[in-house]
Amino acid sequence: MQCRKNHYFSDMERNIRAQFLQRFKKEPIVFAAPGRVNLIGEHTDYNNGFVLPGAIDKKILVAIAKNNENVLNVYACQFQQAASFALQNIKPVKGWATYLLGMIFNLQEKGFSISGIDVVVDGNVPVGAGMSSSAAICSAFGFALNSIFELGLSRMELALLGQKTEHNFAGLQCGIMDQFASLYGKAGNVIKLDCRSLEYEFIPFNFPDYRIVLVNTMVTHSLASSEYNVRRKQCEEGVAVLKKYYAEINSLRDVQGEQLQEHKKDLSEIVFKRCSFIVNENKRLLHGCDFLKKGDLQSFGEIMFLAHEGLSKWYEVSCLQSDFLVEQAKQFNGVVGARQMGGGFGGCTINIINNDAVNDFSESIGKLYQRQFNKAPEIYVTQIEDGAKRIDY
Repeated sequence: MQCRKNHYFSDMERNIRAQFLQRFKKEPIVFAAPGRVNLIGEHTDYNNGFVLPGAIDKKILVAIAKNNENVLNVYACQFQQAASFALQNIKPVKGWATYLLGMIFNLQEKGFSISGIDVVVDGNVPVGAGMSSSAAICSAFGFALNSIFELGLSRMELALLGQKTEHNFAGLQCGIMDQFASLYGKAGNVIKLDCRSLEYEFIPFNFPDYRIVLVNTMVTHSLASSEYNVRRKQCEEGVAVLKKYYAEINSLRDVQGEQLQEHKKDLSEIVFKRCSFIVNENKRLLHGCDFLKKGDLQSFGEIMFLAHEGLSKWYEVSCLQSDFLVEQAKQFNGVVGARQMGGGFGGCTINIINNDAVNDFSESIGKLYQRQFNKAPEIYVTQIEDGAKRIDY
C-alpha cells in the first residue's frame, strides 16, 4: 500500500525553480493551482444542479519566463519530457502538453498576443485519481499567462478557458466545477456552486481535528465515458416527459420530488431512478451545507453515506470495489462519512476521518482491500487549501 503524505510539497517548490534555472539559465516566476475534491453532488452539474467542491493541498506548479522566440519550450518534471511548439497554427497533441497549447490557443482566439515562453511543470496531483490534475494544469498555466502578460482576466474567465481547453483540446465534455474549484478555492471553506447561474457561496469547512482521505480503488474508469452519456440521456428523457406537465421545467434542477412522484407512471423504471437520484442529491447537498454552517460534521457525514447509496443503487455508477470500501469505512471508528467520488465505475472514495484514526484507517483499509481484491489501493491524506496563486520565494 502506498500512503502519500504532504511533507514534500515545499521541496517541490524549490525543485521546480532549480530545474528552471538549470534548463533556461534565468529566474522564473512560479505559480500553483490545486486539484480538488467534491464533498457531495455528483452528476448534478450537467443537470444544472449544485456541487460542493474544495481545493486541496495537492498542486500543479508552473515555472515560467518569457523568451525571445515565438515558441513554447516546456519541460515536465513528472514525466521527464521536454517539448517545443511554435505559437502559430497551434493544434491539439497527445498527452499533457495539449492543455498548455489549448490555453494559449484559446487566449489567441480571444485576441490576446502571447509571445514565446519557457516553462517547467511539476506537481503532486495524482493522475487518474479523480482529483482533476488536468484542470489544475490549465488553471496554473492560465493564471501564469494572465499574470506575466498582464491580460486582466478574471478567475471566472480563466475557469471558462480551462473548460474550453478540456472540450476542444482534450476531448472531455466536462462541466465547470473542476476549474472553478482550482481557481476559487479558499482554505477552511468548500464552495457551493450553482451550475446553472455560476453563483457561488463559501461554506465553512474548518475542522482541524479531521482530514479528508481518498482511497483509490485502482480501477480505471473503463465504463465512465459511455455510461456518462447514457445517464445524461436518461435525465434528459425524464425532463422531456415532465415538461409536458410543467412548462417551467427545463432541467432536473427545476423538478420537485412531489412532481416526480406524481408522474412516476409516465416514466420508465430506470429513468425514474435516475431522476430521483439527481433530485435527492441536490436536496442532500443543500441540507449538507446547512449542517456545515452549524459545524455539524456528524450529520454531514451521514448524508455522504446516503449519497453513496444513491450512486450505487439509484444512479448505478458505483462498482464492487467502491461499495466495499464505503461499507468498510462505515464500520471503522473515527470515520464520519464516506462515498464514491467522481463520475463512477472506479476512481477514489472520499472519507472524512478524525486525525487520530487516519493512520489506523489507512493501514487497515489497505490490508482489507488487498485481501479482497489482490490489489493495493493508493491512499491520499489531504485537506482544504487555497486556490491558484503566485508563489513568492
